[in-house]
Amino acid sequence: MKDPKLFLVSAPSGAGKSSLIDAVLAKANQSLLPLELSVSYTTRSPRKGESNGNQYFFISEEEFIEKKNSNFFLEHAKVHDNWYGTSLDFVQSKLSSGVNLILEIDVQGFRQINDLSFSYDSIFILPPSMHSLEERIKSRGDEDLESINLRLRNAIDELAYANEYRHIIINDSFDDAENELFGIIAQEKSFNRQNTEEVQQFLAQLLSY
Repeated sequence: MKDPKLFLVSAPSGAGKSSLIDAVLAKANQSLLPLELSVSYTTRSPRKGESNGNQYFFISEEEFIEKKNSNFFLEHAKVHDNWYGTSLDFVQSKLSSGVNLILEIDVQGFRQINDLSFSYDSIFILPPSMHSLEERIKSRGDEDLESINLRLRNAIDELAYANEYRHIIINDSFDDAENELFGIIAQEKSFNRQNTEEVQQFLAQLLSY
């Protein structure tokens, strides 16, 4: 196994990113690969089943702004009217202890880290279709029509940045996408579908929605 690395994983809301990451974390545990999910800070309220320090560190907007102004965050972004940010110390401590780290990150945050020349690898996950993306967002049942439409608009905006990532994974088959994501993180071999004709045609189709 090579030196531990930070893996930035982005996808539009509803693309199945969290499910893929959970599956990869379980596979890494079985394979004895040191891999964890970075716990970010957020100002949004906890959803059902979420608790402080597990999915997120839930803090007030005032606390978040204070941390942001003191350069506490490696990256931060305001997404869907809520702040999200990643502790620089948290990331550095995990990597220095030999743990690979997955960071679920918005495109805004990815571009901040990109500008910092921080050592990392980057993966963008595409949904199987815009229709499936829309249905998945609606099926969550915890958002009103205005919020759903906002997420769909943001999804189109985020897809436009997919080619800035080193790897692109199409989540049309969950098992295949899981294996591809794990292969990238385990650094078993070089996965890179970014510039393939298949991926570019598929991405263009999504963007024309």
